[in-house]
Amino acid sequence: MTNQKKLSTRTLAIGAVLTAIVIVLQYLGSFIHLGPFSVSLVLLPIVIGAALCGPAISTWLGLVFGIVVLISGDAAAFLAVNVPGTIITVLLKGALAGLVAGVIYKLLEKFNKYVAVVVAAIACPVVNTGIFLIACRVFFFETIKEWAAGGNVVTFMFVGLVGLNFLVELAINVVLSPTVVKIINIIKKGK
Repeated sequence: MTNQKKLSTRTLAIGAVLTAIVIVLQYLGSFIHLGPFSVSLVLLPIVIGAALCGPAISTWLGLVFGIVVLISGDAAAFLAVNVPGTIITVLLKGALAGLVAGVIYKLLEKFNKYVAVVVAAIACPVVNTGIFLIACRVFFFETIKEWAAGGNVVTFMFVGLVGLNFLVELAINVVLSPTVVKIINIIKKGK
C-alpha cells in the first residue's frame, strides 16, 4: 500500500509540474506564429506526461492546454464565429490528444518504451490537428469558405490553417519527446 501511495503522490507531483509547463509553454507559444496560428509547443509535455504518468494525466494535460488556449485568446478568431463550437473544439482536441497519446504509450510500452514514446509523439499532434479539421468542417465551414476567398476550401484548411504548423508540431514531438523521456529515465536510474 505504501508503494502505491508513493507512486500516486509521485505521479500527481509530476502531473502538477507538467501542468505548469503546459500553461507556460502555451502562453509562450502564442508568440511563435506560423501563419495565423501559434505553434503548440505544449504537445511535448502532454506526450511526456503520457509516458511518465499514464493516460489520466496526459488527458488532464490536454484539457489544461485547451483551457489555456481559450483563456489566452488564441482561439479568438473562432470564438467570434461560434462560441460553443470553439469551446467544444478546443477542449476536445486537447483532451483527446492527451488521451490517445496516453493509451498508445500504455499499450506499446511493454514491447518497447522508445517506440511507445515515438508513436505517442506522432499520435498527439495527429489527433490534435485531426479534431481541429473535423471541427472546422462541422462548426466553421462557412466562415472558412470566406477566408479561402474563392479558393479551394479543403486545400485552404490543410495548407493555410494547419499545414506548416502541423509539420512543426509533429517534428518537435517526434524529436524531443523521446529525448526528454530518455533523459528523465537516465536520471531516475542514476538515483
